[in-house]
Amino acid sequence: MFSAPETWHAPSHGAGLKIVVQPPGSGYWHPLTPELIRDRLRQLPREFADAVEVVQLSGMTRKRMLFPCYGMQWGANVYLYPMEASLIETYVRPPTPQQLMEAKMFGGVWSQHGNEWRLTWTEQGVRDFYLNNVLIHEVGHVVDTRNTNTQDRERFAIWFATEYGYRASRGRR
Repeated sequence: MFSAPETWHAPSHGAGLKIVVQPPGSGYWHPLTPELIRDRLRQLPREFADAVEVVQLSGMTRKRMLFPCYGMQWGANVYLYPMEASLIETYVRPPTPQQLMEAKMFGGVWSQHGNEWRLTWTEQGVRDFYLNNVLIHEVGHVVDTRNTNTQDRERFAIWFATEYGYRASRGRR
């Protein structure tokens, strides 16, 4: 039997956006607020924003503790995971080129300390990263009804986040 990796939210069939906030967990915080999420989604073309039924600010999970997972999509739902309250993420493997590029785009700084790697954020930088990359990337997964294989879906979501998140947000500044 398969069970969803998060709380399942039944389809709302046009009832409007619902935002669920769970406690982030000890030592963690949610970079976004429901108001920031609503404001950012309003800036998307309406057909994209309307496709999202639930955004859940989830509590810390074992999955998120084990590897960098800032968010995920499940049906018309977007789940955003909390960030370390220290604004420093620690990893045992060096960052991938994609991780290096994304962090740099949003002000995150990678550094090596012996056998571990650290990604250090500012509060403004991590908020920008979640609003204009993580959230928009997951919305890209929601609206992608064309691609069926994982690699193509991920490629589309990265493009979507770059186009409707990073580029669009830099044009407003």
